[in-house]
Amino acid sequence: MLCTVGDLIEDVVVWLDEPFREGTDTSSRVTRTRGGSAANVAHFAACNGTATRFVGCVGDDPLGESLVGQLARSGVDVQVQRRGRTGSIIVIVHQDGERSMLTDRGAAVELRDIDTAVLDGVRILHIPAYSLVVEPIASSAVALARVAREQGVSLSIDASSAAVLEHFGADRFRKTIADMTPAYLLCNDDEARVLRADEGVQGSEIVVIKRGAEPVNVITRDSRVEIAVPKVAEIRDTTGAGDAFAAGFLGALLTSPDLQSAVAAGNALASRVLASPGATLEGR
Repeated sequence: MLCTVGDLIEDVVVWLDEPFREGTDTSSRVTRTRGGSAANVAHFAACNGTATRFVGCVGDDPLGESLVGQLARSGVDVQVQRRGRTGSIIVIVHQDGERSMLTDRGAAVELRDIDTAVLDGVRILHIPAYSLVVEPIASSAVALARVAREQGVSLSIDASSAAVLEHFGADRFRKTIADMTPAYLLCNDDEARVLRADEGVQGSEIVVIKRGAEPVNVITRDSRVEIAVPKVAEIRDTTGAGDAFAAGFLGALLTSPDLQSAVAAGNALASRVLASPGATLEGR
């Protein structure tokens, strides 16, 4: 089983039909959907046939109830604490597929005192950087990861956001990785630049660097492999593509240790998200 720890929030996805017009109306399409990196990974993994558990905190409100229901209906074992109000992110997607995010994480950061029973049956624990840079969720996630490693569970960390890493401090986050000793560190090109991950990161056994349409780099202690990315016919929205990659990659590793096959599975799942609004597999 795969277990993810982190945010379950609402994404308000805005697809711009034209360049943003400041101070007046801009034609757009608005979609509300489930979001949060950890929840996205859990959703995509479950939809891809992987047994998955999600651990997080949502508000004690109708929105939180709705998001929990959506995630559970996708096949995820949802384990949440309830307090405060559920967070939301406004995702503005430009015509070329790139996006900007206005973030209010709400209750998601209030996760604390996680019951270690959530590790029952888990073989890989996945924690986005979002869950490691603010309290009290950070201490809670680190404590759970420590127990997981003691139980022989593999740990995966996603670097999540170059801006978040820069705000937290690249050297400080590298120390976090060194202390947590993950089996896998996943990052995109911008995150790899911030973390200086091209030559590996101390404490991480395997570093996977996603570079968009360019080959994925897989760096181990004694090798570096480039794995080609199949061409994607349509890219409308990159939101959630990294989470889908993580879901496909980690799900594949639960059945085989072959890294090239795992990267291929990650790319295949990520490609399905690129034509969908937000972190979904719905298409246009």
